[in-house]
Amino acid sequence: MTDSSLSGTKRSSARPGLILAAVAVVQFMVSLDLSVVNVGLPQIAAGLGFSAMGLTWVIHAYALTFGGLLLLGGKAADRYGRRRVLLLGLGLFGLASLVGGFAQEPGHLVAARAAQGVGAAALAPAALALLTATFPSGKPRIRAFGVWSAMNAAGGAFGVLIGGVLTEYASWRWVMFVNVPMAAVALALAWRAVAATPPNTRSGRPDVLGAVLATAGMTLLVFGVVRTDQYAWTSPVTLTTLAVAVALLVAFVLVERTTSREPLVRLGLFANRSVAGANSYNLLVGAAMASAFYFVSLYLQRVLGQGPAMTGIMYLPLALGVVVGSFLAIKLGYRLAPRTLLIGGGLVTAAGFAWFGLISSDGTFAVDVLGPSIVTAVGFGLCLGPVVSTATAGVEPHEVGTASGLLNSARQIGAALGLAALGTASHDRTGPVVTPETLNDGYALGLTLGAGLLVAAVLIALTVLPRTGPPAPAGRQTEEERDLLPARE
Repeated sequence: MTDSSLSGTKRSSARPGLILAAVAVVQFMVSLDLSVVNVGLPQIAAGLGFSAMGLTWVIHAYALTFGGLLLLGGKAADRYGRRRVLLLGLGLFGLASLVGGFAQEPGHLVAARAAQGVGAAALAPAALALLTATFPSGKPRIRAFGVWSAMNAAGGAFGVLIGGVLTEYASWRWVMFVNVPMAAVALALAWRAVAATPPNTRSGRPDVLGAVLATAGMTLLVFGVVRTDQYAWTSPVTLTTLAVAVALLVAFVLVERTTSREPLVRLGLFANRSVAGANSYNLLVGAAMASAFYFVSLYLQRVLGQGPAMTGIMYLPLALGVVVGSFLAIKLGYRLAPRTLLIGGGLVTAAGFAWFGLISSDGTFAVDVLGPSIVTAVGFGLCLGPVVSTATAGVEPHEVGTASGLLNSARQIGAALGLAALGTASHDRTGPVVTPETLNDGYALGLTLGAGLLVAAVLIALTVLPRTGPPAPAGRQTEEERDLLPARE
């Protein structure tokens, strides 16, 4: 290790509190951006002329570029330096938010959301890799990931509230503009808090072709599912679209196995059961939760007749409950293994979804939304920190960014596919006649299917994740945890 590298490492590891603060602000902003848009969807549709199914692309465009490019973002952070990639991502994210606020047509907003996803794909894995390297083991690691997951939830909580208020009393355009000052603040904090460290010395160049194939394949896959409202699953259009998507994803795997460049993701990484299990778990949970935010928002507005601002207030128990669950995970994490928390949290969240499936067209917030919101949120909060910690455990220092990108990618792609599949099922159940009753039936079906996805996630945690004991106290790192120490970056 060079002197400059050692110096950079020391500077980075000497101020973990500032790094945690910077990562927390970044995660708050990324989480807020998704939820702040959700509440404004009906007004966005009216203002720009989106169709019912086309409106989901406001979510898909962000999720697909975010999820499809996260692996490249993680690889770039490992290779070119986490601070540099983090700052670049923040700048792009803020600029895309500004452009999106001035959108005049559906395509303009979708393009801006896609650009936001590119920026988020750069900054998210860089931030998470910094957190993993700064807090490699013991109680500090549990606390750090607990704070990270709490800020993730807090972003959702304030996002729905801010989005509702801005949409109702200003304009839906402010759900995009609000990100600009936040990105500027995050950029300034990251500039000061995160020390510049030399990138790892690795041969070869990042696999851009793999990123293109993965993004194109996932985009076509979701597009094919969404278009089933116009073309049946067995129609030539749908079958051809899905076949091309699968071919692109198969090509991506082949490129990763044979490329002369640094592969976007080393396939051997999946031999680590913690990595494979946590990513599979995260994909299913991401699919369910994205659909929950979407369906509950529309149920409150289109069935119960609430305005955007009141919808934001009614969303607070769902979002703030995740904060409670995240801090509960910190307390339980000192005594229970992450696998145990993932199983328990998944079951609690599934129970909340099943309760949500009982919504009625003549229901009320207190009866149909409040209770399941609290149960779902606390269960989800129990899962957030442990799944991140599990997915990066035992990963070599030069692959921490890639592992972080892989985990974020699984969640975002799961969100896109889950919303596409469950949204299509909900649309089919609603039928051609749109009334509060038919809309309620569609949303209830989507939420019930989400419970099934969570049960599948719990089965993965039971069968794939390795059994481990409670975390070792500080100062008693395992051999795998010592490999993650910043001094070995």
